[in-house]
Formats: sequence, structure tokens, C-alpha cells
Amino acid sequence: MSESRWIPLESNPDVFNSWAATAGLVASQAYFEDIYGLDPELLGMVSEGVKAVTLLFPCSGTIATKRKEEDEKIAAQGQYPIDPTIFWMKQTIVNACGTMGLLHALINSNVTFAPESPLARFIDECKEIDKTPLERVKILEETSLFERIHTSAATSGQTTVPEDLDTYLHFTCFVKAPDATARETESQAHRWRVIELDGARNGPIDRGECTNLLQDVAKIVKDHYIKESKSVNFSMMALCSGQD
Repeated sequence: MSESRWIPLESNPDVFNSWAATAGLVASQAYFEDIYGLDPELLGMVSEGVKAVTLLFPCSGTIATKRKEEDEKIAAQGQYPIDPTIFWMKQTIVNACGTMGLLHALINSNVTFAPESPLARFIDECKEIDKTPLERVKILEETSLFERIHTSAATSGQTTVPEDLDTYLHFTCFVKAPDATARETESQAHRWRVIELDGARNGPIDRGECTNLLQDVAKIVKDHYIKESKSVNFSMMALCSGQD
């Protein structure tokens, strides 16, 4: 049986907002916008209330090697505890990383979905009997509606859909989550961590303390991604609070 292969999503706020609205995000809750650069003045142009950040990057060369090494290190040595409320799922569908980034960003943000919408139903199904990351993606594979939403969004971008669907560009997502150690010790302190969510990895990855999600992610992207590549094929978007 041939593997599922979707059309790659464009890193474009219009594309992501169209996907989110069709899937069930209540429009007043949040929206995606471009991050034009990582310098302070460019970060200052991003709207307040950043809930998540998506990154499109070249998953090749040194970046790909270091990702593999980091996965092996975490498997062998562990990492800082991840809050159990974080939603993460494994990617098994080729080129579905854009939809994975959208799901990780939206589900891990405090936003509202329309009742009985694809997103609301998907979350309900995933919560049944506490589905595993692979069981969650099985639901995604078997829900043709998500593939149709993805395809519609992918073909609405500014670039022409390529005949060759192979791409080395990949989406990952960053969100903030409560510090799991504070929860375990029943501490009243509200501490936060930056969590990277990438369906191509082995699980959520702790990226350190979170004091300002946008600024913290900017530093992470510089240190873990841009520094390791000569490519200019990087693109970032922020999921920002809507105007209720």
C-alpha cells in the first residue's frame, strides 16, 4: 500500500487562517500573522498576545543531523519534565507537517472551536480512552475532511503547487506550557516552559524557561536552526489573540 502524501502547505497567514477557520477556529479567538524577522524592532511589530509560533525551516544537512542526535540524547538521558496537558501527535503522512503545526498550535492554545466542527470532533475523539500519539494520527489519517481542508488551503497559496511533492522544508511549532515540576510540587508559582512540538520527532521537546514566548522562540530559532544552516528558506508566523 502506498504511503499518504499531501500537498505541502505554504507558510502564509492567509493559508493558515483559511485552514483554521474551515476546521472550526472561532474567528474572534486568534489569527496567524507573519513574523518578519528576529531583530527586536521586527519582533515588536508582531501583535500582542502570542499564543504559539510556527517555523518553516530546511530540514537537511547539519539541522537534520543535530535533530537526530538530540532525539537520541533525550531517549538515552531524558529531559526536563513536560506538562501532561500538552497535546502532541506523531506525523506519519508525508507533507502533513503544516497541518501538524496547525493542530499543535491551536489545540495547545486557549482558543475556542465551534461545536461539532472538525477540530472539536477531532479533540473529542483523541480524548477518548486517552489516545496515544500514533492513535491520534490514525484518526487524522481516517478523517478525509482534514485532508480536504489541507488540500484546499495548500492550493489557495501564492505559489503554484509543484508537480514534484518532495520537499526538504518542514514545519515545527512552539507553545508555552506550565512548568511540570511546579505542578508536581503543588507550587503556587506560575512558571512556564517553551515546548517545541514537531510530529517528525519522538515527542515534545522542552526548550527552557518561558518569560516571553515570542522573544524566547526567536532566540531558540537563532541558536538551534538559523545558526546551523546557510539557507535563507526560513519563515515564521505567530498565532495571536483575536479581538473579541
